[in-house]
Amino acid sequence: MFLVGLSGGIASGKSTVVAVLRELGCAVIDADLIARQVVQPHSKAHQQILRYFGTEILLENGEINREALGDIIFSQPEKRRLLNSITHPEILKEVLKQILKYFVLGYRYVILDIPLLFETRGLTKFMRYTVLVYCDPPAQRARLMRRNGLDAAAADARISSQIPLEEKLQWATHVIDNSGDRESTRRQVLRLHARLEDSLDFLWARLAAGAAVAGLGGLLFLLLRRLIS
Repeated sequence: MFLVGLSGGIASGKSTVVAVLRELGCAVIDADLIARQVVQPHSKAHQQILRYFGTEILLENGEINREALGDIIFSQPEKRRLLNSITHPEILKEVLKQILKYFVLGYRYVILDIPLLFETRGLTKFMRYTVLVYCDPPAQRARLMRRNGLDAAAADARISSQIPLEEKLQWATHVIDNSGDRESTRRQVLRLHARLEDSLDFLWARLAAGAAVAGLGGLLFLLLRRLIS
């Protein structure tokens, strides 16, 4: 089994691509969903966030108001780093648990849907392939304005807070151009899935894992034999 990192930019259409992948039965780990789950009330991360950001970021049901928290970290980089230091370890633990689950179930590859994959460059070294969901800047801007009800200035500010899609192209091993219609995007996803399914990378991963398990088993056998004797 090997890992495929999937990312894009705000309003580039990554959710459309993920929906098609799920239809195909692919294993998809949604890092953003996990990020929401690890900050649920009474969790370790939830308590730490309240400690540093205060109760004014809470909704009436006790959950964190992501919009209010987002407004804080958007304008204060040091607060963003603090939040990341709280949530990232918890997110990583859950991601690793899900990867192990899909490995045991025999999946050839796992898609890691990570919105800021290319912003946090350290993650890309764990991916066999990286997929960028791209759309041209005018389409991205128009979609964001329509989706979030923003004016042009606000949309531009949100887009400029991320690495430009044009720059991310150089780091992606595969690109899905979502500038056109939905059917065009779907055809590209189908071709990508077929290519990944035909890849032999998963065999090398399984052989390496098997060798590691066999080696560990042999070591345990020798230790037990020595203890018994």
